[in-house]
Amino acid sequence: MNKHKYILAIDQGTSATKSLVFDINGNAIAKGSAPLHTNYFENGYVEQDPEGILQNVFTSVSKCLQAFEEKGFDKNDIATIGISNQRETFVIWDKAGNPIHPAIVWQCKRSIYECEQLKQNGLAETIQQKTGLVIDPYFSASKLIWLFKHNANIQLTIKNGTAYFGTIDTWLLYKLTNGKEYATDHTNASRTLFFNLHTLQWDHELIEAYGLTGINLPTIKASASYFGTTTVNNLFLNAIPIAALIGDSHAAAFGEGCFDVGTAKATMGTGCSVLMNIGNQPMISKNGMVTTVCWSIENRIDYAYEGVIVSCGATLEWLKNELNLFSDSIETENMANAVSDNGGVYLIPAFSGLGSPHWKMERRASLSGISFSTTKNHIVRAALESIPYQIMDVITAMEKDAQISLKELNADGGITNNEFIMQFIANLLNKNVATIGMPDVSALGAAFLAGLTIGIYDNIDALKKIMPNKKYYTPLLHTDVIKQYQGWQKEIKRP
Repeated sequence: MNKHKYILAIDQGTSATKSLVFDINGNAIAKGSAPLHTNYFENGYVEQDPEGILQNVFTSVSKCLQAFEEKGFDKNDIATIGISNQRETFVIWDKAGNPIHPAIVWQCKRSIYECEQLKQNGLAETIQQKTGLVIDPYFSASKLIWLFKHNANIQLTIKNGTAYFGTIDTWLLYKLTNGKEYATDHTNASRTLFFNLHTLQWDHELIEAYGLTGINLPTIKASASYFGTTTVNNLFLNAIPIAALIGDSHAAAFGEGCFDVGTAKATMGTGCSVLMNIGNQPMISKNGMVTTVCWSIENRIDYAYEGVIVSCGATLEWLKNELNLFSDSIETENMANAVSDNGGVYLIPAFSGLGSPHWKMERRASLSGISFSTTKNHIVRAALESIPYQIMDVITAMEKDAQISLKELNADGGITNNEFIMQFIANLLNKNVATIGMPDVSALGAAFLAGLTIGIYDNIDALKKIMPNKKYYTPLLHTDVIKQYQGWQKEIKRP
């Protein structure tokens, strides 16, 4: 390994772009961040400005490089760039590289009717078998179908073969390379409803069934690949290679060392994304999971089950903002520990429906088991417990689908600071739960992949030797936890 090289990681997220420079040992040397504006409309539409996303990246990288040089480092020692990105959000542009519609964000619900139509056309099983996904507005293709139906210009350009589709990684790559490179990686491709997990190619039968024949789709490569060179809008004097593209949740799995079958990660923020490595074969779930590419390098593709939990941190925000049970979420740990158990209180956080493995999007939140002896501490504890319970639901379904046992759960996100939740997860799963104490784990994963591509790291074994030190929560046997989980299962099954 060259000890004088650094890696720039760009983590383009929904609410901000973060750029970090890492050394070869995975230490963050400098960071720059820029907030990103999102347009939320009353009809459930969610959009962003494609050019605004690009400028957001430039601002973030510029701040990062300035901080890097202010610490006495030379940006010419940065050897490569890795990019992680918000998933499912996409852009459509023309031959000249100009966007012909705002970026449609993964949160957008405009295609609910189109999804119902796909189901009525009998495509649900075919789509799941081919793509590993379920028909849902969350994924890109349904929203492109909506655009085709409702935007005459986009319909014309698709029919004429002059419309170019790209998730955010592809859009950034295209612009960063001045239109020379048009590509994506396996992870982002696997989130579109266009990608066949078995052939590892775009599925033209599905594209035809969607009525989108003529759409241009990018070349698909491994997450760790050579994707061209860039000066990042002349922030670098000489062009340097972009050597990794990967969806942010997948990048987090790689950054946390989910290299082996049975290793999993849970990113706990507003919601929660749980990814478990299931090995080198795609297995279609029968228990409410989606199948996706976990990450890929040259000559190796690892697949994953993913469970999407709709409400984690959002539940705590509701308790704070609407019920005024506390002024800062940091208080919730002591409040939960102030009572010996939940007092029979259960909070089902279906504020926007229930995701994996239940998929009851029409379900609404409920609070049950309240009596005159119930205190606000019981309610807060019930809210905190709802997070481990949902993770347990997902992991149990994954283990049943894959016929493998969870080895270890790696956790990231702001909620990992709450030790009550972390210990409860370990007790419930009866497995070690680890955190690396690194808030920008998606950026770290992208950096590691880029380093693999250009030879900074020889192989994954070399990465294992430099993985950040983990803090472990080891399970403590509590029979009460199992009894309480059984109570949760009864509540979650209520109509």
